[in-house]
Amino acid sequence: MTFTGAQAAAFEDVRGYYGKFFSEPTTKYGLRPEAITDPREIKQLTAFFSWSAWAAAAERPGLNYSYTNDWPSEPLVGNAPSANTVVWSVVSLIALLGGLGLLFGAVGRWSFLGWQGRDQRRLTFRTPGDVALTPAQRTCAWFFLVMAALFLIQTLVGAASQHYRAEIASFFGFDLAQFLPFNIVRTWHVQLSILWVSTSFLAAGIFLASMIAGREPRNQHWLAYGLLGALALVVFGSMAGEFAGIHGWMGSLWAWFGNQGYEYLDLGRFWQILLSAGLFIWVAMLFRVMRVRLRRESVGNMPWMFFLAALAIPAFYAVGLLARPDSSFPVADYWRFMVVHLWVEDFLELFTTVMVAYIFVLLGVVSERIALTVIFLDIVLYSVGGVVGTLHHLYFSGTPASAMALGSFFSAAEVIPLTFLTFEAWSFLQLGAHQESGSRTPFPHRWAVMFLVAVGFWNFLGAGILGFLINLPIVSYYEIGTTLTTAYAHGAMMGVYGMLAAGFALFCLRYLIPEERWSERAAKVSFWSLNIGLAWMVFATLFPLGLLQLYESVNTGYFEARSLQFLTGDTVALLEWLRLPGDVLFIVGGVLPLLYLCYLGVRYTVPRVTLEEPEDILFTEITEPAETTGRRER
Repeated sequence: MTFTGAQAAAFEDVRGYYGKFFSEPTTKYGLRPEAITDPREIKQLTAFFSWSAWAAAAERPGLNYSYTNDWPSEPLVGNAPSANTVVWSVVSLIALLGGLGLLFGAVGRWSFLGWQGRDQRRLTFRTPGDVALTPAQRTCAWFFLVMAALFLIQTLVGAASQHYRAEIASFFGFDLAQFLPFNIVRTWHVQLSILWVSTSFLAAGIFLASMIAGREPRNQHWLAYGLLGALALVVFGSMAGEFAGIHGWMGSLWAWFGNQGYEYLDLGRFWQILLSAGLFIWVAMLFRVMRVRLRRESVGNMPWMFFLAALAIPAFYAVGLLARPDSSFPVADYWRFMVVHLWVEDFLELFTTVMVAYIFVLLGVVSERIALTVIFLDIVLYSVGGVVGTLHHLYFSGTPASAMALGSFFSAAEVIPLTFLTFEAWSFLQLGAHQESGSRTPFPHRWAVMFLVAVGFWNFLGAGILGFLINLPIVSYYEIGTTLTTAYAHGAMMGVYGMLAAGFALFCLRYLIPEERWSERAAKVSFWSLNIGLAWMVFATLFPLGLLQLYESVNTGYFEARSLQFLTGDTVALLEWLRLPGDVLFIVGGVLPLLYLCYLGVRYTVPRVTLEEPEDILFTEITEPAETTGRRER
């Protein structure tokens, strides 16, 4: 890129500004003292900022908008919303209305869609202490304890990162940035949100695989312990590497063992490869358990759906390895969002649906036919919106205008399956109660099912409403990178996958903890505290603050809305302090009781049972109606 004389002079002025800014021996900006002092690195950083400013202002050849579709808004260079930004926002709203109409028309026409189907079989839920557990299933108690510990750490560093926004240079009078600067606690907070949820999913998969197969090969539990140890190595090794990388201690090895700097993929490539390999080993463990059952089943049946949905998790997480530190920014950002969006919002959703459906099938609450209908319907709905909808992350990163057209249209479609889940939430909640009314024993999973219902609620509110709001191109143009995105992230990530991880944990722990040691009260307190605390975070602070930033961005400018001057103002500080009660309730009332239940699972695990008959592994005794008596279903 060739600069004019004026641009070259401006470059030198900006380089001097950033050299002074990042080399100050102070923590008043939330960064460690003397964060960047190397003149070469200051020049590289200024060059990157200069290149990004050029891409945002320079018109594409033959067109009247820049490489970033005239983002961000900046009157000084003539940047304003392009025609694509406005037109495709309108079209996406029409697509949403049309899609919702088709959805409710289909649901009204075909009553077999969703969880509405009812079986007339009579169930007797086995007391959890009477359900035999395999050795590998017993190891899941340790997985859940690690999960809860990581969850606690994630909330603590999250609270620290939030407090930086209330008091940027002080943590209740303590200079936290000397030891844990803002960029470290925020990196850990974001990364651990994936890792603790994934730990729960791994454990639930191991727990259910033996139920599905009705068997467990020898020494499977040792493989599970090895996987847990490898997971702990990746988690704490990557956190240490990120800490060292941000402090500049890794030298030339920063990309491999330190911090790559890609949000959600911050961990060094060495740890990223290990985590991908661990996930593939987990799938191999599931296949080892299920291989006999899979040979007898059609690929379209539920055992194969379970296995293939599990296989998609490591397969699409490994796609993130294509985002290399030496790649160009648009290419690296594309592959990063293939993980952030497609892995999180499509394939984890699919695995979630299969897991929940299989739990109800194993409990006998619904038939396999009804469960398969729900799974295939969700595959279609998630894939249509989720795969192409990934492009809503790439509106302004140098992609063609067609990315905005497709991304906005199909992002609107993503709200449709979430609306369907909310519509079905009441039927979902009534499944256990419906069958419990005819059972001689109580339904043991009230709070696990309540967490699953909360998933549907937050799916619609967090991922649906808040997600659709920020995914509209015209809104995204002004708000991207503001607290509205944070409100969506909390409602969608914690509200959906966090609640789901807690629900899976309670379901499995109900069988791992002896009946006399189980605490229904702890489960109840955790459920309400997590949900109320999360709602408090989102609607007392994040959402109203996001609206203030959006208004400032439209009215004054995008730069002004993200400036330290705005973010440290009195109104913003008040909103940040208003979040404190929600954070305390979430951590003390929500996370700690869950950690206590996970501790009980390790401390008082039910006695080991050697299975001689696979049927001993069943949760439920099923009695068919008179015309089909004599046939049993799993």
